[in-house]
Amino acid sequence: MRSNSVSVEPVSGPVGAEIHGIDLAADLAETDVALIRAALYDRGVVFFRDQTITPDQHIAFAERFAPVNVNRFFAHAEGYPSIAEVRKEPGQKNNIGGGWHTDHSYDVEPAMGSILLAREVPPVGGDTLFASMYAAYDALSDGLKATLEGLRAVHSSRHVFGPQAKRFADPTNDLKDRLRNAEQAVQDAVHPVVIRHPGSGRRALYVNPGFTLRFEGWTAEESQALLGYLYQHAAKPEFQCRFRWREGSVAFWDNRATWHYAVNDYHGERRLLHRITLEGSALS
Repeated sequence: MRSNSVSVEPVSGPVGAEIHGIDLAADLAETDVALIRAALYDRGVVFFRDQTITPDQHIAFAERFAPVNVNRFFAHAEGYPSIAEVRKEPGQKNNIGGGWHTDHSYDVEPAMGSILLAREVPPVGGDTLFASMYAAYDALSDGLKATLEGLRAVHSSRHVFGPQAKRFADPTNDLKDRLRNAEQAVQDAVHPVVIRHPGSGRRALYVNPGFTLRFEGWTAEESQALLGYLYQHAAKPEFQCRFRWREGSVAFWDNRATWHYAVNDYHGERRLLHRITLEGSALS
C-alpha cells in the first residue's frame, strides 16, 4: 500500500535520490508521477527500495512516463520482449554495462530513461555507479564551455553490438549468449556535445566513453585528446553516487543527465536484473 508519507532523500551532493513511501505496484496518483518525474529531472537518478512488482506492473509503471523502447540487443525476460535481461551467471566473467556509458545515445532520438529492477543479486558486490552530467558541465571552465558550444559528436552502436565488436574477437568473452542480433547494430547518430535538458532546462555534457566515436567534422584521432579529457573529467568521484542493490530495489535514471557503470566484482555469484528502456526525443 502507498504510505501516507512520501519523501525524496538525496544520496550525494550532485546526483541520486531515494524516494520513500511509494509502492510501484500500485496505480500511482498523478501527484506521485509528477513527484518522481521532478526528482528524476533534478537528481538524474532516483531509487526505490523493497518493491514487489510483477513484470506487468514493471511495464505499467514505465508507461506512466514514456512509451517503452524494445531493446534490440539484449536477451529478454521470458514472455516479455519489452523487458531486457541484465544477467550474469556464476561461471561467467564478463558483465553487461561494465564501463561508463549512456543508454541508447546511438539512436537519433535517444532513450529518455531506463528503469532497472533487481530480481536476484549477490550477497556483496554488483553495485552501480552514476555520474551527473549536469555537474560535469557546470565544473568546466568558461573557456572550455565556449569551445564545446556548437560542437556535435557522432555516436554508434556498431563497435559495441555489431559484428566488429571486440567480444567476437576475444575467445574469453562470454557475453555472446546474452547479447543478440549483431546484424541489427547499424545505428549512428549525431548529437550536440552540450545539450539543454528538455525537462529541467539545465545544461548537460552529452558524450560518453561507451558509444561516442568522434566530433562531427573531426577525425577520430583529432577527437581523441579532447574526448579523453572530457571522459576523465566527467568520471570524477565528486560527480558520482554509488547504489548498492538489494532484491526488490529499483533504479530509474535519466539518460540525458547521467552516465552509469555496472561494477563487475562478484565473480562466482548470480545477478539478474530486469531493465525497461523509455523512448526519448531529439536533443538540442
